[in-house]
Amino acid sequence: GVSLAELFFLAAFSRSAVVVIWVIAKLIEAPLLVLIVISLQKLKAGGEALAEGNLNASVDLKHMYGVLRSHGENLNSIAQGMQKAVQQQLKSERFRTDLITNVSHDIKTPLTSIVNYAGLLQRDGLSSPDAPEYLEVLVRQSTRLKKLTEDLVEASKATTGNLTVDLQPTDVNVFLGQTTGEYEERLAAKQLALCLTPAEGTPIISADGRLLWRVFENLFSNIQKYAQPGTRVYLTCQAADEQVTITFRNISAEPLNISADELMERFVRGDASRNTEGSGLGLSIARSLTQLQHGTFALAVDGDLFKAILTFPRLRDGEG
Repeated sequence: GVSLAELFFLAAFSRSAVVVIWVIAKLIEAPLLVLIVISLQKLKAGGEALAEGNLNASVDLKHMYGVLRSHGENLNSIAQGMQKAVQQQLKSERFRTDLITNVSHDIKTPLTSIVNYAGLLQRDGLSSPDAPEYLEVLVRQSTRLKKLTEDLVEASKATTGNLTVDLQPTDVNVFLGQTTGEYEERLAAKQLALCLTPAEGTPIISADGRLLWRVFENLFSNIQKYAQPGTRVYLTCQAADEQVTITFRNISAEPLNISADELMERFVRGDASRNTEGSGLGLSIARSLTQLQHGTFALAVDGDLFKAILTFPRLRDGEG
């Protein structure tokens, strides 16, 4: 309509040469206007699809330029981001369901044993020849239940950061030597040979000795439960200019048909049957405690090879 008004105006008051130039300009503008209209229609359709909850819809960016293309890319990014959020939510819901199932199983198992053996002891009396066996089971299962409760409390504190952290310069090589001295015999009892490779020089990190010891304790406990007897356990330290990396490596006794991310979740164990004792909180606690000391905690699974990798910022001379 605007173009027709322009044409009538030019035809009435301008020379024919001006009209010809105007017609040529409009012929050039027309395809551009059509392209803009088509692009706007694509953007409109993409926005409506997102509004309706269709996260698989995407804007066709072909023959779209400038700010319109940028807007289309933003709409596609929103769709992808929403897809990831939905997938993450579904994953969280699944883990939450597994958590409730697993913690119920872990609490129910020792409680059932305690109730059953307490009933047997009550029926047969302390004079029964089986009484010592009953008492042994009661002590073992109550200890297991106590450990689960302590792990639950510690996991909650570590996750929320509700722990006192006293960071001090720590010589990693010295700390590793103390740790291996503590656990070498325990691992040998499980037919596991511990191989320590310290870093060159004197790698110093800022750590809380008590919390770092707890991280190592959880990792070695995990190795004792799940490593293949008759294999080696490698504990290595590598020091770069900016960071210190501590790596635990062992061969799993059972196939690890589970991802590293899933192993890190609470109440998840390496054995799907959950026949081994333990809460499945060890790795989750170790990660939280490492993060409280400004470190990173990562897992890697390659077939039967299990690796736990701790990385801490390295302190230079004069830093504290």
